[in-house]
Amino acid sequence: MMRLYDSEPSGNCYKVRLLLSHLGLPYDPIQIDVINRQNRQSLLANKNPSARVPILELDDGRTLGESNAILLYLAENTPYLPDGRFERARVTQWLFFEQNSHEPNIAVARYWKSIVHQAERFPEQMRAKLDAGRTALQVMEHHLRPRPFLTGERYTVADISLYAYTHVAPEAGLPLDDYPSLRAWLQRVKDQPGHVSMLVGT
Repeated sequence: MMRLYDSEPSGNCYKVRLLLSHLGLPYDPIQIDVINRQNRQSLLANKNPSARVPILELDDGRTLGESNAILLYLAENTPYLPDGRFERARVTQWLFFEQNSHEPNIAVARYWKSIVHQAERFPEQMRAKLDAGRTALQVMEHHLRPRPFLTGERYTVADISLYAYTHVAPEAGLPLDDYPSLRAWLQRVKDQPGHVSMLVGT
């Protein structure tokens, strides 16, 4: 059985759990503390050079890190990744957007504000993260106005990747009241078969 080195509050880990649930694939979850990182190097470095989760360990012992790379691997030959060259590139475009413009801002602001409760220690950096986070959300809002999902009519790993930190943006200090298309998209994602919540019991 596959193993997933996981951390429940992490949106990057949640992406992988969500796709695994959609696909109905069994796995063994191994929880890693998102705050205490003292033993990460010894525990994870031989599985992922960056010693970060998520890490997917396959049945044969091979390991794969980086959440969006794991999504692409798991989605191969499934409805969650298109076959066409251009359509696949469109999915990848959104995965790059998520890691370059979205996750570094919204995820970090959420971590400071709602996980370690230290946002007041970084006031200037927090303002910059929130400003950049609003820009990323506005890009998505504008793009989603005429279409149900990020790449058109089809729900893909692009939606899974960006759902993870978008749906908890209020925990970063980014309310979603002014993004009606984004909120409608969040509900469409939530309505997909096999959807699971980020935190167990919610």
